Amino acid sequence: MPNYKAPVRDMRFLMNEVFDFESHYKSLPNGEDATPDMVEAIVGEMAKLCENTIGPLYQSGDEEGCTLKDGVVHTPKGFKEAYAEFQAGGWQGLSHPVEYGGQGLPMSLGLIKQEMMATANWSFSMYPGLSLGAMNTIQLHGSEEQKQEYLVPLTEGTWGGTMCLTEPQCGTDLGQVKTKAEPQKDGSYKISGTKIFISSGDHDMVENIVHIVLARLPDAPKGTKGISLFIVPKYLPGKIGEDNGVSVGSLEKKMGIKASATCVMNFDEATGFLIGPENKGLECMFTFMNTARLGTAMQGIAHAELSYQGALPYAKERKSMRALSGKKEPDAIADSLIHHGDVRRMLLKQKAIAEGGRAMLYFSAQYADNMISGILEDDMEKYEHWDSELGFFTPILKGFLTEKGLEVANDGMQVFGGHGYIKEHGMEQIVRDARISTLYEGTTGIQALDLLGRKVLLTTKGKCVRDFTKKLVDFGTKNLRDPKLRPFAWKLLKIAAEWNYLTTRIMLVAAKDRDMVSTASYDFLMYSGYAMMAYFWAIQAGVAKDKLENGGNEPAEFYKAKLATAEFYFERMLPSAKGHADAALKPTRSIMKLKAEDFSFDYE
Repeated sequence: MPNYKAPVRDMRFLMNEVFDFESHYKSLPNGEDATPDMVEAIVGEMAKLCENTIGPLYQSGDEEGCTLKDGVVHTPKGFKEAYAEFQAGGWQGLSHPVEYGGQGLPMSLGLIKQEMMATANWSFSMYPGLSLGAMNTIQLHGSEEQKQEYLVPLTEGTWGGTMCLTEPQCGTDLGQVKTKAEPQKDGSYKISGTKIFISSGDHDMVENIVHIVLARLPDAPKGTKGISLFIVPKYLPGKIGEDNGVSVGSLEKKMGIKASATCVMNFDEATGFLIGPENKGLECMFTFMNTARLGTAMQGIAHAELSYQGALPYAKERKSMRALSGKKEPDAIADSLIHHGDVRRMLLKQKAIAEGGRAMLYFSAQYADNMISGILEDDMEKYEHWDSELGFFTPILKGFLTEKGLEVANDGMQVFGGHGYIKEHGMEQIVRDARISTLYEGTTGIQALDLLGRKVLLTTKGKCVRDFTKKLVDFGTKNLRDPKLRPFAWKLLKIAAEWNYLTTRIMLVAAKDRDMVSTASYDFLMYSGYAMMAYFWAIQAGVAKDKLENGGNEPAEFYKAKLATAEFYFERMLPSAKGHADAALKPTRSIMKLKAEDFSFDYE
């Protein structure tokens, strides 16, 4: 079983040497207290909590799972105690306003905190993670009274929260929501309906759970324009333990993340309260959707990292055959797996995705900080600008990183050979847990349609791609004459041209054939992911090269490993982008011409 060790050295490299978080925090209205010493303390203390308390529950939590007894969900052994330690440390409110019980630090610190928790134990991290969605919604759209009643205990971590969106008859298409909200004379509403796939819908680690529920008012318009948003607590404030018509119908039986309670929630005339304007529920809910998707993108990094931490020591210890280039360990019965080229290929893939994805996430987290600055400064124009900038990143990060995270989690299992298929080693659990990441918060196909159909073609007409590729061109032109960086620079210049060409070609074809958007979207997203990660590996290589020449905070071997991994990514992984580009430009007929009734036949 992998023993989680927080990758603090890599985190420091990104924060201090690549993205200059110190200067970034000085530019924020809530960044004054985020000094280097404070950041170092936060990272260090969270690392201890994850390594010593949360991580050790990962495998046992999977084996035990959650249970539903007498209407209450019970979490696995040790979870309550671990959450109590998490809550006592004030971790839940790290990036939330001081006036509601938080520490008021930048959102990016919250994301960095979550990355460690997510890697140590994804199931555990989902409980406080789901509360953040409820907290963000109430913070931005709730009345002052609602903030005092609900946001304060949520921020303190004594209460939990959920987002109740999906129903049995609808998944992504929320226009089909049927849950009803009947107005009452006292200004409250009676909420009735069933929600499914509700993570953290009920559990025994907090005294109350606040559900943010999508429902329809009487005579509301059909479709998405007729959905409102409601606060529906398990227990009304001041009435803890008294039934409010909220109950757990069942626990979902899942492939993975078994220690996370995924519930069917029933609302039987439960008392709820409108949050935000009537019939504007989806707009309110999607306010922080970009940051929610960053949280799911994190799962790709988390499982790549944890699987790597399991596969690397095994590859160093396990003896099997001799290296093709000659004996590497002549005194041993065979050479270690790490001396075999194909095993190294899989390990380097894991390292490239974990560290490249972390760089993508940390850069995006700074955009999220800037977005929150707009809210804190009551500057909605600033908020909308940075939300839009972040909006281009999120479908790429969520779709690409979760797909590649799942792929390299499988690679980690493959390093173990047959032992990877056996539960006791813990590698197959990582694969099972990683599988959900490509499905929730919008499947990869939904992310792809959002990226190509909405962000690229409809909203910006390709401008978002043109704007981002300027970064690639800037790196390429500045470093084309540097012998060590020239290979990266030249390829980035080619990618910048190819990415814009690909976007323009799809745009022209889609004007005549609308199916082009759907048939090309997955490959366009994956191409975009490879291209974006190439840029972030190039800038890491640039910093590593500079630190080797001029001195840095880390040992020389660390920077050499960065350069080697960047070279591997560009030579062995980036070529896959070309295949996605070629596929994206193929005519739609090979996908669309087969009649639906001809997909299968009855054979006798």
